Amino acid sequence: MPAIGRKTRGVALGAALFLLAGAAPAWADIVPGGGGASEGGVSGGSGDDGTINASAGAVVYDRSKNGSGQSAGPVTSASDWTPPACYYAPAFTPDQLKAELEPIWEAGSTGPEWDAQQRDRYVNGKPYKDFNKEKEGEGYWWDGFVADGRIGDPGALDCQEPNFWVDTGDDPPADVPQAITPEMLAQLAYAELRVPSTEVKLAPEVETKVNLPTWAWLDGATFKPVSVTASVPLLGMTATTTAEPVSLRIEPGTADARLHPASGECALADGSIGERYAKGKADRTPPCGVTYLRSSGDGTFPLQATLTWKISWTGTGVNDEQPLPDGSFGAEQPVTVREIQAVNR
Repeated sequence: MPAIGRKTRGVALGAALFLLAGAAPAWADIVPGGGGASEGGVSGGSGDDGTINASAGAVVYDRSKNGSGQSAGPVTSASDWTPPACYYAPAFTPDQLKAELEPIWEAGSTGPEWDAQQRDRYVNGKPYKDFNKEKEGEGYWWDGFVADGRIGDPGALDCQEPNFWVDTGDDPPADVPQAITPEMLAQLAYAELRVPSTEVKLAPEVETKVNLPTWAWLDGATFKPVSVTASVPLLGMTATTTAEPVSLRIEPGTADARLHPASGECALADGSIGERYAKGKADRTPPCGVTYLRSSGDGTFPLQATLTWKISWTGTGVNDEQPLPDGSFGAEQPVTVREIQAVNR
């Protein structure tokens, strides 16, 4: 029977139950099977302000430096790459794995042949004996976990290896590519990043006119770097993934418009994107903006503003920033464009 199917609490169901759990113990109490909602899994911590939360199993996230607000959202990778949907991490002590598996075998619902194979693997020395009890305190049984929000994704089924033992301080088996590493932690943290909405400031603000340059800008005070730290306390492993805004792309919502600059890409400069409009700049071309060439009639044009974020990480054993794929996050806002009314004298 496939591992993902027989792990009634260790993978998909365990992940779902853990995410639905309420309060959890402090970091100092994190031990395999230490009272988390995923029985036999690793429980996690939550601060009074709710900024430190546990994911499915061993990974704990610190989101205190993340973007906030109702309009904040996740970045979309600029490439085909996506963060991992599942991973392997420490999950059980010998006694906890025994308590997890023996009731399944005794129930007989998995069939005598499969149960016998499992007993051979974990009890009869092929290759483990008596759940590795002689190594109590010297390592952990590792299990597969589904990343937050990824249950149902095709990649969530990639972690079907049966539980395997890893001694404390040793690397996991090289033939298990989904075993947790600092880089994988950084990738999991990537999926947890939240950046603020990219609704730009416009001048004129309420409505603009045909052939009148509309200035657009984002204040640097609002658009600053955000980060999420992911860790596995049992392994003393951490990684921090940071997103920094680098450029804004404007799409005017109609082909009858002229962009400033012509590419529609407004670069970050001196901590801001674009330039705030001020009195006396009416005759200038904005460094970031759009000139509409026709009226929006009785409606509006859907201006799309998409911010590109440069994303990198550092973590255990890594001193220099390492790149991850750029991310983007956009927002749509309506723009009313009116004809300039001629005055007859």
